[in-house]
Amino acid sequence: MDATIYHNPNCGTSRNTLALIRNAGIEPEVIDYLATPPSKMELAAMIAAAGLTIREALREKETPYASLDLADPALSDDVLLDYMIAQPILINRHFVVTPLGTRLCRPSERVLDILPDTRKGPFAKEDGEKVIDEDGRRLA
Repeated sequence: MDATIYHNPNCGTSRNTLALIRNAGIEPEVIDYLATPPSKMELAAMIAAAGLTIREALREKETPYASLDLADPALSDDVLLDYMIAQPILINRHFVVTPLGTRLCRPSERVLDILPDTRKGPFAKEDGEKVIDEDGRRLA
């Protein structure tokens, strides 16, 4: 199965998501979206495919969101997308795309909704929270 993760290796949730994909026996295409952001068109399509609004895909914490006054309701989706492409830290992390769908995987176990049931054994997040049991059954 093809899978793509728009990954931030410094984010524990993103690392957990990548590990869950690999636990399903899939080696995804890993795109460091901070270094290589999607195009404006790709980002808009990914957000729509995930069933989100542009504003829902904006990351507010630990970004220039406030200093850029991006909460201003007068800003159009087109303008917000321009900001997200220019400063990819504004893209809420992290998106995963598979043939079964697109998700913003916060929390990381949301990725299981778009992966086949091919888990390779138990899985616990970095913090120890169990997500998949010894029989490969989803716990979360």
